[in-house]
Amino acid sequence: MYRIEFSDFFTSAFSVDCIIFGFSGSKIKALLIKRAMEPYENFWAVPGDLVYPDEDLPQAAQRVLFELTGMKEVQMHQSQSFGNPNRHPQGRVITIAYFALVRIDDFEVKASSWAEEVSWVSLDEIPTLAFDHSHILSSTYELLIQKLKTEPVCFDMLPERFTLNEMQSLYEFAFEVDMDKANFRKKIKSVPMLAHDEKQKNVKHRPATLFSFDRKDYETVKVNKDYQFKM
Repeated sequence: MYRIEFSDFFTSAFSVDCIIFGFSGSKIKALLIKRAMEPYENFWAVPGDLVYPDEDLPQAAQRVLFELTGMKEVQMHQSQSFGNPNRHPQGRVITIAYFALVRIDDFEVKASSWAEEVSWVSLDEIPTLAFDHSHILSSTYELLIQKLKTEPVCFDMLPERFTLNEMQSLYEFAFEVDMDKANFRKKIKSVPMLAHDEKQKNVKHRPATLFSFDRKDYETVKVNKDYQFKM
């Protein structure tokens, strides 16, 4: 029987993995990097790396994301931890997942460090990922789905000014269902949004009115009227 020594508890490494979601072309996408080093060289993965010994976890997440993709000042939230003893071929590595919702057009991503490529990939086209990153990504996406049902997080991915069709497309993709246009607009009637005297540009169809989320009104209504966002 293996005898556990006290020193054995100090032989694990820690890493952070950054799951960044965005929305474009009617699809929710995740930011992936292509690894240019072993293990899993030439595999796609979520941006992640080891935590320095003197580094706090949020600091590590910001550093790793910037070093691999050029993205900085991204508001990330810690979600889950993954600690299967065999998840890394070089030894015991416990990873902490951080996720963020961003507007893709707000960032110019570029591969750097040991990332050979970086790409926004639709969640219905994700290839086999390195390590257990497929599991990490799908688990974090499940968390996003739950948030989409009860929180107005969709507006963190939609353009600042969006059409109602874009908003509907996001929910249709997330819940894998076609929604009736009239029923969807009835469903979101209570969501605080501002209609602008501005329409889409450079489109082949009839330009649609642009809207924006009234976050200030949402916070006021939520507090004063016990309002709950629900989809």
